[in-house]
Amino acid sequence: MDGVPTEQEHPGTPGPTDTAPDAAAAAAGPDRPRRLIDPDRVDAAVTGLGERESVEEWAERFSVIADPSRLTLLVCIHYAREICVSDLAAAADMSDTAVSQALRLLRAHGLVTTERRGRVVYYRLADDTMHELIHRVRPHPESRQH
Repeated sequence: MDGVPTEQEHPGTPGPTDTAPDAAAAAAGPDRPRRLIDPDRVDAAVTGLGERESVEEWAERFSVIADPSRLTLLVCIHYAREICVSDLAAAADMSDTAVSQALRLLRAHGLVTTERRGRVVYYRLADDTMHELIHRVRPHPESRQH
């Protein structure tokens, strides 16, 4: 039919008329067939989504960095490359205790790593993904003004 998309059936995918399922349709479960306008786009979306566990892990990471104090620490660590607790506390204008508590949580979620040198522990971002994310949120300043 001259350029008009056809609807196709696809299990578990919302269709154009499935915006408000009734009780019987909801009881049928997520495996009921759904009408698709563009199955290729649905397949691309499902492929891009990947494993649900990965999405849940990233949601957890985002919930941890959603706190302004923890995000401040991550940004400071990003720009310092590595930094100890007392220096990080000074940079973030926080107490050593508050910084230590936040770093424990960030470390538990795999967002920062540590390296001990003598009595001093240095913190750095755990992976390039976090570096890239922070750089997108807060790009490096072109020049520092004094």
